[in-house]
Amino acid sequence: MYKFLILLFFPALLFSQKSKIEGTITNIHKEKLPLVSVEVYNSQNILLKTVTTNENGNFVLEGITENNVKLIIKDLEYAQLEKNLNLNEQKESLQIILKKDIQEIQEVVMTKQKPLVKRKIDRLEFNVENSNISSLNAWEILKKTPGVTSGNDVLAIKGSQSIVVTINDKRVMLTGDELKNLLENTQGDEVKSVEVITNPPAKYEASGSAVLNIVMKKNKIEGYRGVLSSKYIQSQYAKGVAGISQYYKKNKLSVMGSYYFGSGTYYREGTDYVNYAEDQTRWISIMNRKDKNESQNTVNFNLEYEIDGLTNVSLNYSGFFSPKSFGTYNVPTLIYNKQNEVESNYTTINDHHSRSINNSVSFQADRKLNAKSKLTWTNYFAGNNAQKYQDVLTYLDFINQSPTENNFVTNNKSDVKLYSTQADYQWKNEKWEVESGGKYSFVKTNSRLDFSDNEKLQYRSDKSNVFDYKEHNFALYTSLAYNPGKWNFKAGLRAEKTDLEGLVSEPFEVNKNNYWKLFPTLYAQYTTTNSHQFGLSYGKRISRPSYSWLNPAKSYYNLFSYFQGDPKLKATIIHNLNFTYTWKEWNLDFYYRKEIFPSMEISYQEPSTNNLIYNFTNIEKGQAFGLSVYKNFQIKPWWSLSLSENLEHNENYFIGIDDVLYKNKVWNWVSDISTSFTLDKNSDWKLELGHRYNSPSIQGTFRISSSSTAYLVMNKKFFDKKLEASLVFNDIFRTSGEKVSTKYANQDNYFIDYRDTQSVSVSVKFNFGNQSVKNAKAIKKADEQARM
Repeated sequence: MYKFLILLFFPALLFSQKSKIEGTITNIHKEKLPLVSVEVYNSQNILLKTVTTNENGNFVLEGITENNVKLIIKDLEYAQLEKNLNLNEQKESLQIILKKDIQEIQEVVMTKQKPLVKRKIDRLEFNVENSNISSLNAWEILKKTPGVTSGNDVLAIKGSQSIVVTINDKRVMLTGDELKNLLENTQGDEVKSVEVITNPPAKYEASGSAVLNIVMKKNKIEGYRGVLSSKYIQSQYAKGVAGISQYYKKNKLSVMGSYYFGSGTYYREGTDYVNYAEDQTRWISIMNRKDKNESQNTVNFNLEYEIDGLTNVSLNYSGFFSPKSFGTYNVPTLIYNKQNEVESNYTTINDHHSRSINNSVSFQADRKLNAKSKLTWTNYFAGNNAQKYQDVLTYLDFINQSPTENNFVTNNKSDVKLYSTQADYQWKNEKWEVESGGKYSFVKTNSRLDFSDNEKLQYRSDKSNVFDYKEHNFALYTSLAYNPGKWNFKAGLRAEKTDLEGLVSEPFEVNKNNYWKLFPTLYAQYTTTNSHQFGLSYGKRISRPSYSWLNPAKSYYNLFSYFQGDPKLKATIIHNLNFTYTWKEWNLDFYYRKEIFPSMEISYQEPSTNNLIYNFTNIEKGQAFGLSVYKNFQIKPWWSLSLSENLEHNENYFIGIDDVLYKNKVWNWVSDISTSFTLDKNSDWKLELGHRYNSPSIQGTFRISSSSTAYLVMNKKFFDKKLEASLVFNDIFRTSGEKVSTKYANQDNYFIDYRDTQSVSVSVKFNFGNQSVKNAKAIKKADEQARM
């Protein structure tokens, strides 16, 4: 009987079944396009369903009951495409190719838009190309990137400062103020996007809890063009930068070169407070520091050449030269007794100058082996040479002592060289992707500190130091990705062997270590038919100490304060777990981070000598969990609002100088809200207002106060959009200062720090040469490519 019923109703079941549409969207270069919108309309032009393509450009439409439908494919970078389908006749997977309309490309090049955020399976891409904030420098752009915070001019991702900054996936051999200076002299209009990679895939070296990758623009315009730019910045003192960028592209050759010159005076206000419970005194030092740098030079050169249809080579050079930065600090210190009266004082005069030279060269060759696989070979060399000289004179007037003078001179030189070579193999089809490769890198550093003191400035071998460090790193990795449709999976494993040796001259000490470590990464992503996207990822990382942190030489600020590294610093092991959710430009990230022996700068006071010592050390552990949210609201065609929020609970455990385990914890909230207005579409006149708030945070023994900053950015174009002018107000209300304190056991000190961030800047950019996109001449395929 049931067989009869099945036969009876089979025609009805057949005609009422729902159709399924699968397809892949690429561009004319066969690049898979993620996050492209696919809309399905019926014959009455009623919207039935909307989906977006996954990481590999694939989409699946299910539950369609209509036979004749229309697909509309939309993406900001490509011309809209419409396609009519008869689902009864459509049996094969759709292969859709999007093209860039010439007129639309010209508009994209010339029109400012809001930064576009894309969630990929292993990273968050912040596309700043042609956005309002591209008039800022690369440092300011990083600070405005979703998920990135900046406190005390130190970048962090979701509360972790153990990050690696790369440019086009190549590590920048700078940290601290040198990294900041380089990025401040890198113009924002040369930046295409910033990638926030909280769980870097196996292809990336395992260093750092996360990677910030700055992707620079590639030249896509045939012919020659150039950009002249200049910027004037007025904070406490004036600064400026001017330069030229030039581009040339013809058939197989593409060349880019830029040079920027900067000059100015840098100012920083600070006050140190140290309370000694033992003798009930309070030491207060006022440090208003002014440094002048008359020559900052940033050079970039990139050459790309297509040898044939299968082989491409590229050569890149980047350089940053700061031949002399100099200043004289006059630092008075008052010592109060328990009656709050000044009983002693001393004044430090620090006359100093420094220089810094950084060079990096890379060569890359790409070879297509067949239609599905390719091989890439990359060589990279970087060198950083720095020197700092200081002459410190101290006038002392202590109670019950005759006034005296003390003079010492230090000359600190450092030289860092890095070489790496890496080979990568990639095989990819519609659903599977395999990556595998190996890397070798070698780092050699030499640091020398010469110390002289007393009236004749005699050399002191006991306070001088030579530190030599060598590190070899061998790595092998493999990863596998599977993208069947709604689901995307990726897993990888990286193995790294590290051999290191540190040699200290005074006191003589040799530290050797070698170890193997495995670093797994796992990713899963699911996209529903109505474009809800869920992701889960895990990654294990290692944070090796910076080379300067390993140097045990005492670098004196004055007679009673110095910085010291530790040659026995341990590498930090980091575990990252992330759960992400994306829908209609809502980006949510729930995360957990665990750090074993994190290394960081802390301070402690010695009552017996009244010294305040800053050093890098390992604390016991750190852990944090939190939620990040990012959303861009298009309220009106001329008005948009951007929201970036991060709430985190952070815990640091450290052993105090009294050998007691302490726990430092805090709920930290970082809020970044900005709104953008189009004042005049014809002249591309845009205005953006923003505010960032950072609630109290922690770092090891430190507790850091809240801070905030408000900014305004205005852009307008003139003379047929060949001239662009920008006006920027930063830290409008001068609220970015911070109080950094340590208080436990007999430790009671803090300092108030303000880095002269309140400023107004005016920049002008002039475009000359060919600024429009032309149809590039088709390059004849090589015989090898024709056979693919």
